[in-house]
Amino acid sequence: MGETGSAVRSDRCLDWPGCYNVRDLGGLRTADGHLTRWGAVVRSEAPHLLTAEGWTAVQRHNIRTIVDLRNDDEIKPDLAPRPADLHVLRAPLDASQAVEFWNRWATGGQIATPLYYRPFLDCFPQRIASALSAIARARPGGVLVHCAQGRDRTGLVTLVLLALLGVPAEDIAADYVLSTHRLAPLFARLGQQDPGPGTGTLLTSMGTSAREIIIDTVTSLQPETYLRSAGLCEADLAKLRARLLESGDMTQDTA
Repeated sequence: MGETGSAVRSDRCLDWPGCYNVRDLGGLRTADGHLTRWGAVVRSEAPHLLTAEGWTAVQRHNIRTIVDLRNDDEIKPDLAPRPADLHVLRAPLDASQAVEFWNRWATGGQIATPLYYRPFLDCFPQRIASALSAIARARPGGVLVHCAQGRDRTGLVTLVLLALLGVPAEDIAADYVLSTHRLAPLFARLGQQDPGPGTGTLLTSMGTSAREIIIDTVTSLQPETYLRSAGLCEADLAKLRARLLESGDMTQDTA
């Protein structure tokens, strides 16, 4: 196995005042020795709590498009004015009308864990493909992808995206785990209980961990075949690679 570990580089975590779980998907090594491009795609929680300084940081990071994975009833007003030149694309990921699915997976603490990731990918491939199509077809510049907390729905989309690019499963899992620590101050600000410790206890009781589940999910997925079957066209697959992959030989360690 090639050298990994770029997913935990501290400079990938961004300081955008008002948001906590923000990180750039750049600087991740792929299996063929390339690196993902800095500034191409950023993942975060919902940006409505950004301060004016936070929105300035978004613009300085060259973000030009926001892909919002939330349902309509989750959208909240911005704390500070959002720059008018930001283009927002809606790609709701949750299929709230899929009662049978959510009766199974939204109980017993499973909804806030990657336990439901593989079943979700199997049941709703078109929703994943729609989100990735929005990234592929975004205007030139950086793309911010977010849900409510930037962990699960955003995690699903970035998992498939990074797997498509050839980022090793271990690094995709390391990126996911970062959210556990980054979200603690957000829950404190909102006056909500942090589900992280409880999630860890639940998974431990089941003889597994978030890291192991993510690795298993990635290794069981054939991302290109999966996305083609879900309707993502060849042009969009090419656009995703062009948007996110550095060109040339990037085999030297830059971490």
